[in-house]
Amino acid sequence: MNNSHVIRINELYKIYRMGSQEVQALRGIDLNIGHNEFVAIMGPSGSGKSTLMNIIGCLDTPTSGEYHLNGKNVSELSDNELAHVRNREIGFVFQTFNLLPRANILANVELPLVYAGVKATERKERALNALDHVGLGDRVHHKPNELSGGQRQRVAVARALVNTPSILLADEPTGNLDSKTGEEIMELFEELYHQGNTIILVTHEEDIADHARRIIRLRDGKLESDELIEKEVALGN
Repeated sequence: MNNSHVIRINELYKIYRMGSQEVQALRGIDLNIGHNEFVAIMGPSGSGKSTLMNIIGCLDTPTSGEYHLNGKNVSELSDNELAHVRNREIGFVFQTFNLLPRANILANVELPLVYAGVKATERKERALNALDHVGLGDRVHHKPNELSGGQRQRVAVARALVNTPSILLADEPTGNLDSKTGEEIMELFEELYHQGNTIILVTHEEDIADHARRIIRLRDGKLESDELIEKEVALGN
């Protein structure tokens, strides 16, 4: 097994049964993603990208085929085991932020560590570091409704990072933001990529996908194309 791959997907199928009908959401996907890759998954509505994201994020299981995350075959795990993998291995960033409205942002960022059983003093220290990391170290006692949309998404990124996950999985992370704020969030993802994080971005927007270093396109449940993106390196970087 190639240890440089954080994700290995082989012959992945997902079939949904709706009454007497079968819907083939994924049809034999083969895909490897290495450590410290920045990948965008694209495709029209109904292409299977959301289904693939849910399986990569251990929110759903395939009908057949294998999905290895860090060498572990997660396609065979129970719901409880999947929940454990989700909390330890995957940092989620959603379009709708998914923050607790009555908790301050420090408590929001601490949440994955609560589930992981981390002690209070260490939780606070790690959450403060994560918030510093996204430029919100001075807002720790604010509630989500006291922040702008861009700041709330930065909180969501800090929460995703706090467990030092194997992958950051971002689902339309700029979908609720204006274009300028969306660009700032994508610059944050660029920084995280340069710091060694593995980022998988699901988007339907070409200009957002252009920040990635690899674009995977799905159509009708199949992998249509898999393209590496060359980036010019600015002098002095």
